[in-house]
Amino acid sequence: MSDSTPPPADGEFQPRVVAFLCNWCSYTASDLAGTARIKYSPCARIIRVMCSGRVDPTFILQAIALGADGVLIAGCHPGDCHYIEQNYKTIRRHSMLRYFLEQMGIEADRLRLVWASAAEGQYLAESIDRFVADVRKLGPLNWSANWQENGERQTALETILKEHEEAMEVV
Repeated sequence: MSDSTPPPADGEFQPRVVAFLCNWCSYTASDLAGTARIKYSPCARIIRVMCSGRVDPTFILQAIALGADGVLIAGCHPGDCHYIEQNYKTIRRHSMLRYFLEQMGIEADRLRLVWASAAEGQYLAESIDRFVADVRKLGPLNWSANWQENGERQTALETILKEHEEAMEVV
């Protein structure tokens, strides 16, 4: 993750937040916010995914391992998913991931799930701003600084992703 966080205006910590947004609703809401000139924190790096149900848990762990201070997942409202019930899978994964993060010694509040339809640009912008403010209160994660670096971290992450892909293959 490159260090393109905006410089602090008053020395205040500027968190690095990764936001996975569903293509059909939340990403469209962020686009609406942009065209309506609704501002939201530049600390959020938006990644468009086809569906919130496609956000694999390894994406969240990799974002944190590469330096994110918080991760936001945004998708269609339950019952309105373009892929039928995939956002219900997202709810289950979100609960599991919050528990998993706590077990790893990371505050569960560094992961947030938000529902925003395509027409809710203002709401999505406010949700991003609230999340960035909450992560700012938690302070920097510096999780990767707690690791003993042996030069193999990126290789280990790539191996985990490859193993996951192999496990998900249908024979």
